[in-house]
Amino acid sequence: MKASVYSIEGKVLRQIDLPAVFQTPHREDLVKRAVLSEESMLYQPKGNYRWAGLNTSARYRGRKEDFGAVKNKGIPHLPHEVLPKGGLGKVKRVPHAVKGRRAHPPKPEKIIVEFINRKEHSLALASALSMSADRKTVCDRLHVEVGVSLPIVMDAAFEKLAKTKDVVKVLEALNLMKFIERAKRNGTKSPLIVVAGGSITKAAANLAGVDVVTVKALSVKDLAPGTHAGRLTLYTEGALPEIEKRFSA
Repeated sequence: MKASVYSIEGKVLRQIDLPAVFQTPHREDLVKRAVLSEESMLYQPKGNYRWAGLNTSARYRGRKEDFGAVKNKGIPHLPHEVLPKGGLGKVKRVPHAVKGRRAHPPKPEKIIVEFINRKEHSLALASALSMSADRKTVCDRLHVEVGVSLPIVMDAAFEKLAKTKDVVKVLEALNLMKFIERAKRNGTKSPLIVVAGGSITKAAANLAGVDVVTVKALSVKDLAPGTHAGRLTLYTEGALPEIEKRFSA
């Protein structure tokens, strides 16, 4: 499988061979499962305060003949606040009382991570890479035709851009700024830039919806935000050997 390498002026420089991973069969089911697994690892464990609803003087007098019991007084047999001189206050502690503890509160020790097998995750990432090179999948996700060949491979000079305005010029030359303008209006994701390194990681970070990731940090949710694969992705020429190395290990 071949791809065109574009210069920072938007012109085709040459043709190169893509890593074999870009020919991986499409597995939308695995991509969805991998994205949900990666997102679940970002969840914050939550739970209530251990003594919530119990910081009160209320106590339950269970024995009917106990001193201070509420037998034959028309008062519910529930934990009441202890008032001066033996008086009884409001009902506390029980779930159905005002400011009482919850019946079944969330527990911080609950396992909320959706685990996925390592080989399945690797296959999902390979499938997401392959789908980013498929024109029909990408265009269906964008709801518009893309005017350049896919996948978009940029010359090594693209990684060295240090200013946002220079990145904008490149995207304008490739006719991709319309997707960033749409991201400004809708708050959606715009092109993903996969690099081996370089100053562009900061230069492109200010563009709406644009994510810049290194091959080492590349995840399935970067390529398939919202579990939908086919995100418009720009790969630098230096990132392709790193991708091949990552899947050959």
